[in-house]
Amino acid sequence: MTKDGGGGGGGPDLIPGLDDLPRAPADPPGRPDGRKRPGRPGKKGTRRPAAELPVARVAVDMSLPHLDRPFDYLVPAEMDARAVPGCRVRVRFAGQLVDGFLLERAAESGHDGKLLFLERVTSPEPVLTPEIAALAREVADRYAGMFADVLRLAVPPRHARVEAEPVPVPDGRAGPGDRTVPDAADAGVWRDYPAGPSFLGALAAGRAPRAVWTALPGPGWAAAIARAVAVTLHGDRGALVVVADGRDVARVDAALEAELGEGLHVALTADLGPAERYRRWLAILRGKARAVVGTRAAMFAPVTDLGLVVLWDDGDDVHAEPHAPYPHPRDVLALRAHRATAGALIGGFTRTTDATQLVESGWAHALAADRTRIRTVMPRVRYAGEDAQLARDAAAHTARLPNVAFEAARHALEDGPVLVQVPRRGYVPGIACGRCRTPARCDACQGPLSLASPHAAPYCRWCGRIAGGWHCPECGFFQVRAVVVGAKRTAEELGRAFPGVPVRTSGRDAILEQIGPERALVVSTPGAEPPAEGGYRAALLLDGWVLLGRPDLRAGEETLRRWLNAASLVRPQAPVIVAAEGSLPAVQALVRWDPVTYAERELAERREAGFPPAARMASLTGSSAAIRELLADARLPAGAEVLGPVPVPQPGAGAQEKERALIRVPRAAGHALAHALKEAQGVRSARKATETVRVQIDPLELI
Repeated sequence: MTKDGGGGGGGPDLIPGLDDLPRAPADPPGRPDGRKRPGRPGKKGTRRPAAELPVARVAVDMSLPHLDRPFDYLVPAEMDARAVPGCRVRVRFAGQLVDGFLLERAAESGHDGKLLFLERVTSPEPVLTPEIAALAREVADRYAGMFADVLRLAVPPRHARVEAEPVPVPDGRAGPGDRTVPDAADAGVWRDYPAGPSFLGALAAGRAPRAVWTALPGPGWAAAIARAVAVTLHGDRGALVVVADGRDVARVDAALEAELGEGLHVALTADLGPAERYRRWLAILRGKARAVVGTRAAMFAPVTDLGLVVLWDDGDDVHAEPHAPYPHPRDVLALRAHRATAGALIGGFTRTTDATQLVESGWAHALAADRTRIRTVMPRVRYAGEDAQLARDAAAHTARLPNVAFEAARHALEDGPVLVQVPRRGYVPGIACGRCRTPARCDACQGPLSLASPHAAPYCRWCGRIAGGWHCPECGFFQVRAVVVGAKRTAEELGRAFPGVPVRTSGRDAILEQIGPERALVVSTPGAEPPAEGGYRAALLLDGWVLLGRPDLRAGEETLRRWLNAASLVRPQAPVIVAAEGSLPAVQALVRWDPVTYAERELAERREAGFPPAARMASLTGSSAAIRELLADARLPAGAEVLGPVPVPQPGAGAQEKERALIRVPRAAGHALAHALKEAQGVRSARKATETVRVQIDPLELI
């Protein structure tokens, strides 16, 4: 190692695979006008490294698999005080100025050549804590991803103006004000669960209880989370709560404010804007806020002395991270709980197979109410086969409702609002030939045709092309019929069937926040159901075949989750009608309000068939040649089974054809699979392969 910074070589500049990149000399000459370049004070050779710990190990913001490791640089003496572990820096990497994080300072380097100096300390704020850095490394390795990609998810972009704001004095280690923090004898809503008081007692004692929580129907789940957070803070530890969307954040935020008062927690959501979000994130980093509630990005929030992690509704697909390496909050929070010796609470109205796997492995314990209490607070669920019921009543046929659902809605509307869940949004999202029932497809891209209104021409859901002159390629017929009816068409039909009753819709375009106690029909797509004041008087769950018939491994599990979430908004003992075949396991689980037994059965079947979460799987998506090249380079663990590759349908005309291969291994070999795929990606990266392969570990969708 040299300590003079005058040499042109350095660790990053001598790495195989970067020889063809443009280089700049270690000490570039001055400008033509004689002025010195910024960031290079003094003459050549005059920079000196810091007297103590002169070597900085930097995580460079570079997503090349074969360069996924820290690199050593020298800390100039003039940057000694600002170059602290966790700060943002700028370095010269392969002749280019790039961003990075300073991970640690060291006395010497293992690199034999000359080291380059840090170009600049962007900010002395230590935004990357040692805990989050170690967690990011573990997450990257688990998902066969890059450390730099995880850091982009973990640390928000910098706002210099926000960083320069005065730092408020921390409130210290006090509990939530002068309030009496609940103990096992004052467990609040946790009294409804036999193991609830003991769970709170373990949190209060500073232990690390881990539970998979099957919540009772009703609005009490947010208050239960707030009580668990309050107990954790009273034990001088922090808490982190991750929920699916901004509406759930608002509910938990209100519950935390009622439980803790102001100043001890913050809410992180995307709609805050970059500056306010960064301001709140700094409050967490600096110890001002000891509890956090937010959506999936909050899973990396740098909470001090973490004592509890909470994930609500872990089966919601909104939790799935769309950016590489695609980590799921359930896994990230489980890793954080393990690393920090913190408690964990994974809950929802349903039970996912992934959470059931945690219980069966012994990592967590089940936390649920007894059957007597469940029967007291659950609605009365009935199923109705649509075809036989529709034939009994003309008005029911007009509203596309089974007769029993029509009657339940008519009686419930005398007292208040009724919820109607429709699986599809829009007007008529699927159409077919009116004579031979052949699905209507776009002539340009073969995408499905839809109707946006009763008087509009069909359009393609893939490319948006208007198909005004469509005719059936099989029989030549020009008229179409609805295959699947959306929320807007359902609202139109209900308005005709229930004259004089207000019909309101809630969906992706406009989600209702709250419904009053007055009579109304609320037509909603799954996940957009607004809570009603005092609870809904009834709920109709329509078109169950649409949800259950999806070609997806998790179709039954996801359908039950959506049904239970909607039915949980209904008053105890009020009617819930599900339009589906009563013999199906998911329907029976809803009728009995028993998601645990359903999840245990589902997990047993997947274990027998070798599907996640009983096994580990990786999905490889890319061109045929790129996938085969990656598989040839990968040293897969023993017992690995390669399925495919097979073509993947691509929406839109002219889309590049891609293929997908699945790799299945026993659960114990999951880490070895991720390591093998990352190593193979590194080999391809070093060869400068032009085609990329998207690697996902345990993807939510396998087809």
